[in-house]
Amino acid sequence: MKAFTFKRGVHPPHGKHYTQNKPIEYILPKGVLVYPMIQHIGAPCEPIVKKGDTVLLGQKIGEQKGFVSSPVHSSVSGIVKDLCPMLHPNGSKVLSVVVENDHKYQEHESIRGILDYRSLSKSEIIDKIKEAGVVGMGGAGFPTHVKLSPPEDKKIDYIIINGAECEPYLTSDHRVMIEEAERVVEGLSIMLHIFPGAQGIIAIENNKMDAYEALNKAVRNHSTIKTIMLKPKYPQGAEKQLIYAAAKRKIPPGKLPSDVGCIVHNIDTAVAIQRAVMRGRPLMRRIVTVTGGALREPKNLKVRIGTSYRELIEAAGGFISEPAKIISGGPMMGTAIFSLDIPVVKGTSAILCLTKEEAFRPEEMNCIRCGKCVGVCPMNLLPLELNGYAIRNELKQVEKNNGLHCLECGSCSFVCPSNRHLVQSIRTAKKQILINKRKNS
Repeated sequence: MKAFTFKRGVHPPHGKHYTQNKPIEYILPKGVLVYPMIQHIGAPCEPIVKKGDTVLLGQKIGEQKGFVSSPVHSSVSGIVKDLCPMLHPNGSKVLSVVVENDHKYQEHESIRGILDYRSLSKSEIIDKIKEAGVVGMGGAGFPTHVKLSPPEDKKIDYIIINGAECEPYLTSDHRVMIEEAERVVEGLSIMLHIFPGAQGIIAIENNKMDAYEALNKAVRNHSTIKTIMLKPKYPQGAEKQLIYAAAKRKIPPGKLPSDVGCIVHNIDTAVAIQRAVMRGRPLMRRIVTVTGGALREPKNLKVRIGTSYRELIEAAGGFISEPAKIISGGPMMGTAIFSLDIPVVKGTSAILCLTKEEAFRPEEMNCIRCGKCVGVCPMNLLPLELNGYAIRNELKQVEKNNGLHCLECGSCSFVCPSNRHLVQSIRTAKKQILINKRKNS
């Protein structure tokens, strides 16, 4: 069968052998749970509970403020211990609700039984997804109800489910595709009910044939859904690259997927939609790959949002050697962390614990103008030039040369023979540009 892909990109080491054949294990939290009021792109939530309150499993504890925002729910029952700034996986301190787990898991009355989504209108379905706090589970955390509410003049032709999981080491989506294929398809069917003229595409890299077979079996009675194979390549999971690979449509600079008739969702986002609409359950759990050579027993874990990273490391047997680097997420786009006392949030895909050998990075040298970074950039940018502008703090030049369109995928840094910190410098420049824009708005 033909396999599709996009132009450019790289092939980093796989690293998935640690966990790709490890079934998902379910663990319950032991200690207190921390719920940051920012677990999504957009406006932060506002806490609607106070210290000393009793909360139930599934109860809303953070109310969204604005359209591009998403509520936060308690994943346990217990007592609100505090409302205070706590460490977030992104390295900052964020206002959080701290809940002491009573280990009873008493459900809130808002969680209701199985619903037939076919009896619901488009607006009712989107409202259930919004109230359930569903966001993109691939890492970006964009509120799902916003993606499913494009302008009326945008005709949606394809809803694409991202089964690429091209980031090295990560296998959580792979396991969900195998173990929860029916729920993935049901979640996509719900989205197709919202857009009855659209076709569903589940795109899977062909190094995950067991996942492809499971989903192919699950879609056989769905005439509007098909599975396609992709050639393994990074960053195939990025929206623009996936849309080109799956639908051969290019998104012009400054435009959105809906402008070319497409909507893209992550595998586990489809499952979260199914749980929200058909089971009335808000987003309270997350599949996390806990992996790397420094761990005793790497695993794929189903955990409650708010659980400490430290508990996940313990569930994976702890360290067999002192990790040289711990990353929240994958090695290409993840964030290095300096503490394990941080909570799992909606966008937590992995905890990567690297040995000295795995984390080794040679000393940075001068650029030799070889152009390899230009040849692999999936956005057709000039990383070497952007790197120079960023180092010299020439932010206007970074913006003028389309630096804000950088995916921050790290492909340029990966191929650089001089080990230049290309993506790191561009990322820093982008952040400063956006900070300046906010100050001047």
